[in-house]
Amino acid sequence: MKTRDKNTMLKKCMLIAGSVFLAGQMAFAKGNKGSIYHDGWIDFNKNGEMDIFENPKQPIEKRVQDLLSQMNLDEKTCQLATLYGYKRVMSDSLPTPEWKNKIWKDGIANIDEQLNGVGRGAKIAQDLIYPFSKHAEAINKTQKWFIEETRLGIPVDFSNETIHGLNHTKATPLPAPIGIGSTWNAPLVYKAGSIAGKEAKALGYTNIYAPILDLARDPRWGRVLECYGEDPFLVATLGTQMVKGIQEQGVAATLKHFAVYSVPKGGRDGSVRTDPHVAPREMHQMHLYPFKKVIQDANPMGVMSSYNDWDGVPVTASYYFLTQLLRQEFGFDGYVVSDSDAVEYVYNKHHVAETYEEAVRMVLEAGLNVRTTFAAPDIFILPARKLVKEGRLSMKVIDERVADVLRVKFRLGLFDQPFVADPKAADKIVGADKNKDFVLDIQRQSLVLLKNENNLLPLDKNKLSRILITGPLAKEENYMVSRYGPQELENITVYEGIKNYLGNKVAVDYALGCKVKDAKWPESEIIHSPLTTEEQQEIQNAVEKAKLSDIVIAVLGEDEESTGESKSRSGLDLPGRQQQLLEALYATGKPIVLVLINGQPLTINWADRYIPAILEAWFPGQMGGTAIAETLFGDYNPGGKLPVTFPKTLGQIELNFPFKPASQSKQPEAGPNGYGKTRVNGALYPFGFGLSYTTFEYSNLKVSPEKQGPKGDIQVSFDITNTGKRAGDEIVQLYVKDKVSSVISYESLLRGFKRVSLQPGETKNIQFTLHPEDLEILDINMNWNVEPGEFEVRIGASSEDIKLKKSFRIVAEGIQANN
Repeated sequence: MKTRDKNTMLKKCMLIAGSVFLAGQMAFAKGNKGSIYHDGWIDFNKNGEMDIFENPKQPIEKRVQDLLSQMNLDEKTCQLATLYGYKRVMSDSLPTPEWKNKIWKDGIANIDEQLNGVGRGAKIAQDLIYPFSKHAEAINKTQKWFIEETRLGIPVDFSNETIHGLNHTKATPLPAPIGIGSTWNAPLVYKAGSIAGKEAKALGYTNIYAPILDLARDPRWGRVLECYGEDPFLVATLGTQMVKGIQEQGVAATLKHFAVYSVPKGGRDGSVRTDPHVAPREMHQMHLYPFKKVIQDANPMGVMSSYNDWDGVPVTASYYFLTQLLRQEFGFDGYVVSDSDAVEYVYNKHHVAETYEEAVRMVLEAGLNVRTTFAAPDIFILPARKLVKEGRLSMKVIDERVADVLRVKFRLGLFDQPFVADPKAADKIVGADKNKDFVLDIQRQSLVLLKNENNLLPLDKNKLSRILITGPLAKEENYMVSRYGPQELENITVYEGIKNYLGNKVAVDYALGCKVKDAKWPESEIIHSPLTTEEQQEIQNAVEKAKLSDIVIAVLGEDEESTGESKSRSGLDLPGRQQQLLEALYATGKPIVLVLINGQPLTINWADRYIPAILEAWFPGQMGGTAIAETLFGDYNPGGKLPVTFPKTLGQIELNFPFKPASQSKQPEAGPNGYGKTRVNGALYPFGFGLSYTTFEYSNLKVSPEKQGPKGDIQVSFDITNTGKRAGDEIVQLYVKDKVSSVISYESLLRGFKRVSLQPGETKNIQFTLHPEDLEILDINMNWNVEPGEFEVRIGASSEDIKLKKSFRIVAEGIQANN
């Protein structure tokens, strides 16, 4: 869908709801300076006339320019900063007379995380956070102040985080994004975005920060759990659906984190991510691909600039990144917010500005619109004013940056329907309890079966009398709660999920086994020490209970304290004493099912060799325990696939997909350069891998036409059959290999996928269309180009398990293509 069509659709949605919103805002404003609220328009500047910017029938660009022409420097600069919400920066939960003495007396660009139940204010103004209608009313009161008490009445854009679901008390949760990526289900992600957008709209949030489009290329990085995966096509496809789902609810989506943020040197993420070692061609083909694709396909209204550098230049101070690439090449037409202290870092971390004021000038000239961090907006607004007054920053730059912010506010309809029309409706719309089926469904679909030797799974509860659930994560729930998602939910742990599922039919025993980390972790990863007496007793207790059980379910991995933002790891083994626990349980001879709770790939080589069944659950959300129980006992057949590669050892990093030919190959065993047997080769689990309780057969691949011009489409079809005895999902994957190219191309590129549900014996015909952009390469001259030559279509169950292959040829323009 073209950008113009998307804008038309958004306008139609707003017009349909317009009369409802208008009636609501009129009722809300009645008796309070009601003279500015008229039939069909609002007199924001209170001059008694309908100005162009106040006229809903005028084109957005005319409205932007008219309003801009009426603004003074103080008002313009106030549209360049974020005001963080209650108890983060704001000391008041609602407007007070003192606000007339605050810098936002002249307006503000956006207010972030206002009364969302997170942070220092979470336990204070509870009556304004929940029930949901109270929050909508509080947002209305705040919006009303800005409209009525500032000179021009410019509405506020209320923003919030949303990568794990809307960041509000009791909103609908999502699994960690790495789990969302494991679903490989674009329609499901669209629905997730729709729910988040709908809840945001009902609560009064107008701009939500999602999705994260960073690639998880280095598994040591702590925020792997917040990425959809390591492959740019997968991330772009799911990201596009998330943005569409959000924005079709009339709420802006802001992409994170632009750009090259996720590959700090050595995977280390300290107080500022610096020095990503990424070559220009790799940057464009890999790290920028999702942003370019999502911007062009979904037209998001926001982008967050990252606080790392690239090639020695801070991204937030880079005209190349924020203007040339983002706006001129990709076509982004929203506004850019800074991540955390990105502006400050230009001065005090990157040291490319001699003064903080110089850093402010640099980021504004580069293309930053709104400075966003956990500090008072004054410290950005006042230097910006000073720079203009001293002639060091042009008013033209200020006008351009402010226009971008205003344009988004007009697109959102904030100048036509600035209030939540029906606050009470929020109680009927928002909440995990309203979306239980969806929460459980997306959690189920995120599970990936990594091993199932001799079909140990699914377990038959009718053949079991006693099971042991053990491990430090069996009863833990801290990994289910993220500061980027809903709070105050009743979470179901793995232990509770299994116990509830089995009821009184099977005796369920429990033993902690060990803690997630030992006292000396992470140093204990490099300097081993003997088990303490307490640790020995904990493991022995689990062993004794295992001996009395028919089967052991060990729940191991990482918790919220051992991976996450600013929590990169120097090892990827099971932390603490968990490996010793697992080996001790194995020594009992009892069958063991390993359930992994983790935020990044783990080097579980020993478990892969000796433990018969392994289920990857990542960081599940609220209903994770239920989904895991249903899967272990066969009510649900797992169908998720890995969105990242699992290396066998840190020494293999980088090991990921896609990759250049021979860059991840084995050592030669013969030849003129000798041979070697000095390293471990191959992935533990490759990108796209995942098992099922049933089996599938691929057949009848057709590629048409066999010859095509560089601007034509290629049709691909094949059959997939469930050859097993259970209904199940298969994620079919289409890869393309460019046989010969002007520069070295990737071994193969993911260019299509579908999650297909099949009954036993059922066959479905799957169809994909390869467009010219799917065959493009950044050629020898750094131009995107479809080069003539032979391409190979590869259809597989993973990036390594290729079932079908067939070639086609792209012929040069002017040469007739035919079948």
